[in-house]
Amino acid sequence: MDIDSDVPLKPAPLSIRNGPIADDDSPVVNGNGKRKSRPSASKVKYNESDDDGRSKKRQRKVIADDSDSDVPIMSRTRLPPAADETAVAEDSDDDVPLNQKLVAKRKSIDKAAEKEAKSIRSDELRAKKATPKKAVKEESDDDKPLSGAKGRKRAVNGSSGKAKTNGVKQHDSDSDVPLRKKTKATATKAKAKPEPASSSKKPPAKKAKKELSEDPADAEDDEEEHRWWEQANADDSIKWQTLEHGGVLFPPEYEPLPKNVKLSYNGTPVILHVEAEEVAGFFGAMLNSTHNVENPVFQKNFFNDFKDILKRTGGAKDRQGNKVDIKEFSKLDFQQIFEYYQGKSESKKARSKEEKAAEKAEKDRIEAPFMYCKWDGRKEKVGNFRVEPPGLFRGRGEHPKTGRVKLRVMPEQVTINIGKEAQVPRPPEGHKWKAVQHDNKATWLATWQENINGAYKYVMLGAQSTVKGQADLKKFEKARELKKHITKIRKDYERDLKAESMADRQRATAVYLIDRFALRAGNEKDAENEAETVGCCSLKFEHVTLREPNTVIFDFLGKDSIRFYDEVTVDRQVFKNLRVFKKPPKKEGDDIFDRLTTSQLNKHLSNYMPGLTAKVFRTYNASFTMQRLLNEVKDEPRTVAEQIKVYNDCNREVAILCNHKRTVGAGHEAQMEKLADRVKGLKYQVWRNKQMMLDLDSKLKKKKGAAFFELDPDLDEAWILEHQNFLVEEQRTKIQKKFEKDNQKLQDAGEKIMPDKELKERLKDADELAKKFKKENKSNKVEAEGKGPTVEKVEANIKKIEERIRTVELQAADRDGNKEVALGTSKINYIDPRLTVVFANKFNVPIEKFFSKTLRAKFHWAIKSVGEDDSWQF
Repeated sequence: MDIDSDVPLKPAPLSIRNGPIADDDSPVVNGNGKRKSRPSASKVKYNESDDDGRSKKRQRKVIADDSDSDVPIMSRTRLPPAADETAVAEDSDDDVPLNQKLVAKRKSIDKAAEKEAKSIRSDELRAKKATPKKAVKEESDDDKPLSGAKGRKRAVNGSSGKAKTNGVKQHDSDSDVPLRKKTKATATKAKAKPEPASSSKKPPAKKAKKELSEDPADAEDDEEEHRWWEQANADDSIKWQTLEHGGVLFPPEYEPLPKNVKLSYNGTPVILHVEAEEVAGFFGAMLNSTHNVENPVFQKNFFNDFKDILKRTGGAKDRQGNKVDIKEFSKLDFQQIFEYYQGKSESKKARSKEEKAAEKAEKDRIEAPFMYCKWDGRKEKVGNFRVEPPGLFRGRGEHPKTGRVKLRVMPEQVTINIGKEAQVPRPPEGHKWKAVQHDNKATWLATWQENINGAYKYVMLGAQSTVKGQADLKKFEKARELKKHITKIRKDYERDLKAESMADRQRATAVYLIDRFALRAGNEKDAENEAETVGCCSLKFEHVTLREPNTVIFDFLGKDSIRFYDEVTVDRQVFKNLRVFKKPPKKEGDDIFDRLTTSQLNKHLSNYMPGLTAKVFRTYNASFTMQRLLNEVKDEPRTVAEQIKVYNDCNREVAILCNHKRTVGAGHEAQMEKLADRVKGLKYQVWRNKQMMLDLDSKLKKKKGAAFFELDPDLDEAWILEHQNFLVEEQRTKIQKKFEKDNQKLQDAGEKIMPDKELKERLKDADELAKKFKKENKSNKVEAEGKGPTVEKVEANIKKIEERIRTVELQAADRDGNKEVALGTSKINYIDPRLTVVFANKFNVPIEKFFSKTLRAKFHWAIKSVGEDDSWQF
């Protein structure tokens, strides 16, 4: 039984996500590993310190500790593990990845969370006692005790526990029968009447919603801005009272190919119906995207749809009008189509500045009626008012429908949602809308159903709109509310890791993984029509590998078909539970959590807090962790670049804890080399300036020492020559662009442009620079530059350049640290933006350094609500 007694336990929980799994002599246990023989028990001492010793008095309430044969669990009578079985060995942190080193910090953060939760609850209790009792109406039953409130059983999988009848425990839907095998009759029988709420607290009285101005100024007017975050929202089910908008913008009609551009089949150019020609153009235009067009699934799906369209539109014919039967994809030749579209792309790039400006003006004119709507009289920006053009579906990862044809969306498929009194937008000529409705509980402006997955597409307001801002604020406030309950939730699931019921044990294990390792809850997928992406509750047998003593390896396709690979160290009991969940007869394709669904899990969590779901844990853990990390930042003198680096380091730790990973970009190495070259270039400038100091005062070499004036070891003669050539060419390019810009201004003003002779004259400066470098290389001396140069001026210049070197080096270190971590995901979606505003206020860093213009508009509510406060806490 003691299969792991000789293997030291690792700290838990922590995560090892980077790199392949190292070879390990530890046995791999996947639910069907061979059990080791049990040592002799002839000299057993029956006390708590013995590995095999068990107390008979405790047999009824405990389960097997290390055995693989504890199913069904409720029938087992073994004791918990001895203390030395769950001991944690000390580990050195030498050469340990960052996410392993974070485990100690994670534990301290968890302790801080527990302490804060207790503090919040005690403050609420004190406030409740200090509040005088209000007069209660006669019909109120607030003073009556809630019967059975203390004695009620803990809710199981979101449903209320049932009382014992005649001493026999009644089990509800949490039986030990896998959910996938339950019959409809059992599900019907499991339904029960809802019980009254067990909480003695009553929700606060709803305040009346402030009336909105009938004629507010535009959203851009800061003096009259709509400060919705300061208003009480009485009924958020009603989203608007009046709504006006311009509908949706359809893509332009298809332009047929020139007559000399044809699709060829088996060497024969074919004539197609315009609809089939458009679809052939979709494939032909993307021949350079080998990742897609060489994918057999992509080819198969495209060809099947293409044949259907050919059949519907009359097929293909040769130039003589003879029918051409297209049967094999391999005989299709799209080269002419590809070259045609490539030529169009190149000509588009070669447009003059005037042509580009004219096209942009025309584009803005067409889009203007759709960009904004009137929402309760306020001007709000619409997010995605364009209907997606037809094309080939690509999907993420190994999507089974990649390559299928996305059909053109017609107005007859579009439903418009608008105010009753508003003018309905006019559909394109000769068409009509599918429907027009006036649903003020919906936030979408238009919707239609796409043909690939049957999903509904919606036109919504922009990210900076009031509605989106309210949704963001609500999300983060819900995560803040979780602070009060997190300690109890963790205590409960840690207890239920050893529960008698398999369903309870599975649920506790799932919540543990979601809370500790930021796994998404996951939903069941239709593998034939959707990419088979999974989350915690939908993990399959093959997605989880176990390695003694307490290492779990996850390997599956996560959200957006991005591979999730993670090697984590878990609590010993979690490891044992997963081993049981993988026990035969389970095999590949079977669910790990076969007695748990996402809806059951979320229903259970809602018992702790209204609206609590699995995804709230990600927002809570990200924001609370960021808060604790920022609190640990000391207020020390730093440059702005150093402050940004400190913030990004905290953000990186949060991203690692939340599994926000990305693959290293193809251009990462080139970007790092470019930054390294920038640093070298700046070091070369420092060396030249130091040589100028010697030119001004040769005695400085003795005063400062020869080492001060030596060339940086990173620079060599070959690199210097290459860099000098680069500087000369860079100056030529700048002169050329400046000349063109000046001429453009003259032309716009109706004046005579400068001749090419002027350009040649200006380019002499670059020639002079080349001569100067040549002279310096020959004499090993650099003449002082500038007007009235002095040693003090040159020294001041050196300090500025050295500061730039430090800034670029910080940028390089930051970029290299982020090559496998997606900071944007956590900063935009999971870290409360008010924390970023507070950091900016506290350390005097412009908010523009953290939030782009788009994000400043999206988080306008956070910036304004915090103001200049630097003490706000999540």
